[in-house]
Amino acid sequence: MTTLEKAKEELQQKGFLDIEPPKSINYIKELKKLRKKKNAVILAHYYQEDAIQDIADFVGDSLALAQQAAKTNADIIVFAGVHFMAETAKILNPSKKVLLPDLKAGCSLADSCPPNEFAAFKKKHPNHIVVSYVNTSAEIKALTDIVCTSSNAEKIINSIPKDQPIIFAPDRNLGAWLIKKTGREMLLWDGACMVHEAFSIERILNLYAENPDAEIIAHPESQAHLLKVAKYVGSTSGLLNYVQKSKAKTFIVATEVGILHKMRQLVPDKILIPAPVDDDNCNCSECFYMKMNTMKKLYLCLKYELPSIEVDTTLSKKALVSIERMLELSK
Repeated sequence: MTTLEKAKEELQQKGFLDIEPPKSINYIKELKKLRKKKNAVILAHYYQEDAIQDIADFVGDSLALAQQAAKTNADIIVFAGVHFMAETAKILNPSKKVLLPDLKAGCSLADSCPPNEFAAFKKKHPNHIVVSYVNTSAEIKALTDIVCTSSNAEKIINSIPKDQPIIFAPDRNLGAWLIKKTGREMLLWDGACMVHEAFSIERILNLYAENPDAEIIAHPESQAHLLKVAKYVGSTSGLLNYVQKSKAKTFIVATEVGILHKMRQLVPDKILIPAPVDDDNCNCSECFYMKMNTMKKLYLCLKYELPSIEVDTTLSKKALVSIERMLELSK
């Protein structure tokens, strides 16, 4: 059995092709060659490691990545992100090959909303329209009327008639923030992102006391007590825009630390401090799943066109409806 055959055999178990490239390999050079040869596009989320963001054709938040996936002319989409993102790209491009460097790059928020339990919850509230965050599985999107991201969630909620009851899933923190922003009562699914719930409000306030000129900025997946003290609350792209426009020179940034790479490029003259977490012994402000992708896995993924993402045709068609509604409302 060859190394490749063995790696393919172990792919489902390991989640990635376990092959050792030559030690002298230049990943940037090889990826550029492969991308051109195969007419591939590399889409990366802001939470990916710096080198992956730098090699990507496009770096964005969930909404921008979905929009990019919907309009690409590439034959192969390599999604440097997590599973639900690649799955969304496949739903939008059923005839294209969609690759994910590591199949086990999941999402704690998506995992907090099991399809069977959510289907039962939805059944109990038949008069409610379902708005689900993009951080969900294809099965949840198929049970959803309109998908949203943190960039467009407020706009989407406001587009729904005021007398229409709403179920919002899966993030309870984003849902609570939207209730406050829109004044709409919504039934919230009790899910959360482990990264955005790890921040320590006490330590953030201590840090702020040491840096009184700083502005606290946070992602709406964070807990309510943190959002209350934040100067600005917004999506990943919203946070990036804010630091460029704000006159402040120092920011305490409460979201996944991968965003700091792009922020530093955009505002090299400003001081960016990652918000502290409760546990000193863990990199809790890093998404473990996002960081499962590496340059090595990205290279192997494109070279051998594995692992690929497949979505059942019937499921894909159902899920597509809610995604397309989001894209239409986001124009």
